[in-house]
Amino acid sequence: MNYQISSYVVLLILLFHGSCNAQLSSTFYDQTCPNALSNIRTSIRRAVSRERRMAASLIRLHFHDCFVQGCDASILLDENATPTSERNALPNKGSVRGYEVIDAAKSDVEKICPGVVSCADVVAVAARDASVAVGGPSWTVKLGRRDSTTASRSLAESDLPGFQSSLEQLTRDFSRKGLSQRDMVALSGSHTIGQAQCFTFQQRIYSNGTDIDAGFASTRRRRCPASGGNSNLAPLDLVTPNSFDNNYFKNLMQKKGLLQSDQVLFSGGATDSIVSEYSRSPRTFLSDFASAMVKMGDIDPLTGQQGVIRRVCSALN
Repeated sequence: MNYQISSYVVLLILLFHGSCNAQLSSTFYDQTCPNALSNIRTSIRRAVSRERRMAASLIRLHFHDCFVQGCDASILLDENATPTSERNALPNKGSVRGYEVIDAAKSDVEKICPGVVSCADVVAVAARDASVAVGGPSWTVKLGRRDSTTASRSLAESDLPGFQSSLEQLTRDFSRKGLSQRDMVALSGSHTIGQAQCFTFQQRIYSNGTDIDAGFASTRRRRCPASGGNSNLAPLDLVTPNSFDNNYFKNLMQKKGLLQSDQVLFSGGATDSIVSEYSRSPRTFLSDFASAMVKMGDIDPLTGQQGVIRRVCSALN
């Protein structure tokens, strides 16, 4: 009987230990690499000070990583590491940026703690630090993710929301990742900064539709011809393109969303009330955005003995 009880206690301890290993924690590197976060922060601040647009790119990089196989740095693997590199997927190729910034931050951390901090965690921390660098909210980043040894171009092309997605499609895409409509609208608010290429909004500004302000469309046509100029850039928010604020939502209410997938958030559907709330209350938006980023960072991480710690983020060890 005592043997059975002892065995049961041991089993409980092992199960508890295993579940702890599988949990992300903000203090994960406190003992193994206590200066990791400050080193990453310095590196990200430096990159954003050189190019303010990089803040939006780093937030987007984290989003595009987490929506494909979970937050596992699979997006960083290049074509030399795997023939199914996500970098070449249609939603990423020629538009996702910041790889070199993550490489630099990872290199800085490797100098002080080789083989300890994952690329997936560097990406997550970089997104938070990028937000703060342009006046956006901060949040506590949970750590302990490990890096994948695979990437999936096909999943990147099926799981990432598109710039012409309907509200129903967006809702379904986010729901599959455990994110609510409120999370979806809050995360879309990151389009308060950054730029988009002409081909992503070309059809919208020449459609003469009822869901776009005519003057806004006319202004946007100056940098985006009806044909050609596909890579010409335009700010997602014309009013305050370099500040992380709630103007994005005010724009939507005036039918001045640049992408179709932006404007559908305020088009007579279920998310109109959320957009309206965020347009009135920047504090609520910033708080919800931070919460949604934490939630997104929890999407299917590799933990414990899963995955690896890549020494170079673009390559397999």
